[in-house]
Amino acid sequence: MNFIGYQCSKCGVQYGAADVTYTCPEDGSNLDVRLDYAAIRASASVDSISSQREPSIWRYLPLLPVGDPGNQGTQLWAVGWTPLIRSGRLAEGLKLKAMWFKDDGRNPTASFKDRASAVVVARAVEIGAKTIITASTGNAGAALAGMAAAAGVPAVILAPSTAPEAKVAQLLIYGAQVILVDGNYDQAFDLSLEAAQEFDWYCRNTGYNPFTTEGKKTAAFEICEQLSPSGADRWEAPEAVFVSVGDGNIITGLHKGFKDLSELGWIDHIPRLYGIQSIGSAAVTNAFEAGAEEIQPVQSHTMADSISVDLPRDGLRALRAVRETEGAMIAVEDGAILEAIRTLGREAIFAEPAAAAAYAGLEAAVERGLVASDERIVVVITGSGLKDVPAAMRAAGEATVIEPTLKALRDVVS
Repeated sequence: MNFIGYQCSKCGVQYGAADVTYTCPEDGSNLDVRLDYAAIRASASVDSISSQREPSIWRYLPLLPVGDPGNQGTQLWAVGWTPLIRSGRLAEGLKLKAMWFKDDGRNPTASFKDRASAVVVARAVEIGAKTIITASTGNAGAALAGMAAAAGVPAVILAPSTAPEAKVAQLLIYGAQVILVDGNYDQAFDLSLEAAQEFDWYCRNTGYNPFTTEGKKTAAFEICEQLSPSGADRWEAPEAVFVSVGDGNIITGLHKGFKDLSELGWIDHIPRLYGIQSIGSAAVTNAFEAGAEEIQPVQSHTMADSISVDLPRDGLRALRAVRETEGAMIAVEDGAILEAIRTLGREAIFAEPAAAAAYAGLEAAVERGLVASDERIVVVITGSGLKDVPAAMRAAGEATVIEPTLKALRDVVS
């Protein structure tokens, strides 16, 4: 394990691995995990990882701040190595020569959040945590509940009472203690911090626990490895990556992953990162467009529940991720998100609203001339459409009902 400590993402103060747990004691900002890159170079290489047969995030164990999580054969070892799907018709329609979808709806609990939860659970087991808690609009909670169940660790999930029914069902099925809060995500988040302190529980919260970013960065590793030819001594990074933004932790994780690979010399450039929000929940986009660092809270109202956040807890790092890579934050209408759900279906991709927002953002970027036709572009699909079937039905429309006769069928199909 090459974990040597933390560094505050805002003030830059460094801490040892045992000095802090969650955020910077000086200013309360998010912490970046520090790795021993020299030790990683000495023990691992592009070839040593690419030659592995392990089809999960644990193929990248030398680049992670946790040891072997154990529990081999469980769902903990089914996280990651999701497909990178080459786009055909949609790329052609956008006049793009090379576009892929990274479909993280294929993870065990059907969302990108499994990556973070798997690493957080591994960390919890290492430090002897007895219970893990998180606040969630659904996906992070389902991911924690599933990974905790695989590792045999109790989990407590606080979710807004408005969370989609399918997501609540997942939480319950995995055996977590599920408590619905009569309030929004931000209120559930604050309550979970109080509960973690009161009951001495380990807190998984997105944009709070630094190990969540470390789990999410594995998608960047996979994208570069999957884009590369077999036997290459370096991996290839795309020119641009599009991903939806709520709390900001996913785009922060992708940025950290690409930076890790660049620091190791395993890729020759870091992609431009484009964060996509709903216009109804666009706190980070507002700051980006204003040229500010201070992120002001909003009153969120969007059908894309997974990115519905008043005050993004990892907003500053998300903002810096797009600025440092010369990307952008883009806000799209909920109507465009609904249309994107329907459009993605043409590539046999079933995306929940937050995931489809990334594609809606790409369409907006193409219209604004932010990407070139010959660039390699990856759109990250962060969750399955099965997470929010009512939204999918709004996008797709109703099926036709007929009498069981050939005449009735002929009338419809003609």
